Amino acid sequence: MPATKYRIEQDFIGKKEISAESLYGIHSVRARENFPDQNQFHPEWFMALGQVKKACYLTASDFFKRANEKTGIQNIKIKIPSEKLLNALITAAGEIIQLQHFNSFIVPAISGGAGTSINLNVNEIIANRAIQILGGKPGEYRLADPIEDANLFQSTNDVIPSSLKVATIQLLVSLEESINDLRIDIEQLEKKHINDLRKGYTQMQEAVPSSFGRLFSTYSDALSRDWWRISKCFERIKIINLGGSAIGSGITVPRFFIMEVSRTLQQITQLPITRGENLYDATNNLDSLVEVHGILKAHAVNLEKMVNDIRLLSSDIANKELLIPRKQLGSSIMPGKVNPVIPEFVISAAHKIYANDSLIASLCAQGCLELNAYLPTIGHALLESLKLLISCNKTLKENLFAGLEINTKSSLEALFNSASITTALVPYIGYNLSSKLAAHMIQNKQSIFEANSDLQVISEEKLQRILKPGSLLKEGFTLNDLLD
Repeated sequence: MPATKYRIEQDFIGKKEISAESLYGIHSVRARENFPDQNQFHPEWFMALGQVKKACYLTASDFFKRANEKTGIQNIKIKIPSEKLLNALITAAGEIIQLQHFNSFIVPAISGGAGTSINLNVNEIIANRAIQILGGKPGEYRLADPIEDANLFQSTNDVIPSSLKVATIQLLVSLEESINDLRIDIEQLEKKHINDLRKGYTQMQEAVPSSFGRLFSTYSDALSRDWWRISKCFERIKIINLGGSAIGSGITVPRFFIMEVSRTLQQITQLPITRGENLYDATNNLDSLVEVHGILKAHAVNLEKMVNDIRLLSSDIANKELLIPRKQLGSSIMPGKVNPVIPEFVISAAHKIYANDSLIASLCAQGCLELNAYLPTIGHALLESLKLLISCNKTLKENLFAGLEINTKSSLEALFNSASITTALVPYIGYNLSSKLAAHMIQNKQSIFEANSDLQVISEEKLQRILKPGSLLKEGFTLNDLLD
């Protein structure tokens, strides 16, 4: 007799046909039908849900054991899952942590309902997988029920934000590492090119002498600030509301569970997470997510500024002071054309992050009374920004800065042929004589050395000394500089 292709599941709304072997169930199918979004739920959040669920089952198991030791199981007037069932649930949650069964998670990234569909989809996967472990077939919910068993002592309203924070912290660790890796590479470029002179610019006009090392130092220091700010995010986001149930009151949850489940999750994740002192606040307010994403936005701003500079300096307009790696063809019709695709990727990602920042701020403000209904969208945007920034740092390190070359000879020649170099002489010969020298350079298309040879405004020996990298790049001048 051929196997049945479908099973029938029922909730208080009605019945649905479900593919017989599917680990998802009726609640997941309803969500997929109701929310026709094509964006995929973040696998990092899915795995974090497995960690949260495992912490809940382990804590529940501990609670029942202690309750039995204290009063005897027969005296407890609540449904008590068997040890065998709890172990099956724990195993199923562990498989989710390993990203197994992700193809059974069918709720899209953008959904309504504060994450109820997300929670129920994971519950159905865990329950049906536990059923298989216990020897049954998916849908035989007498063995393991998605709500009564897989959702034991939980609510969507504490599981979803807590798992989001776990996923966020785990990605923050990766982001912190990626920032530091990029910063180290740029710091090496700073040291290597500290005395390689170039023209500095203000308002896209030639200004005063600088060096490539000084330019790279601005990127290195900005990334150092980013790294420091990211390190402070852990303190901002470590507070979770797990155990708080629907609104933070802990209704339907044992006090023991409320006190212990966050510690169990901390042990599983090895992350600095802790239970909120005020679970109502931890459930009601999402301002910590707004604050953390603001720090992500600041990092995106620094990356955009950096790659905008490099894109400009490597352009034909700037006569290619920097030579960026040739990574791919730049045109389908123009032979030999290579575009600054890495900076363009980073700029595009940065603007997506700015948009996410506005989205997160406005939706976090939309929280109403005891709950925010928009956590799925908020969480998706937050995790997207984190992953984009990690990708930006990675590709900048591997595909831009690793192969960046400095056109030191032509850059130095351009500096000495620029009238902006005369600014360095102002302390020694004054503004008016420096202006005269600059005008002569421009009019006759001469270098500063050639123009000074014509006008004799300063000795050649002193001019050479003033225009050495050590003199041009030091901070200010001293009285001794003026006496020699």
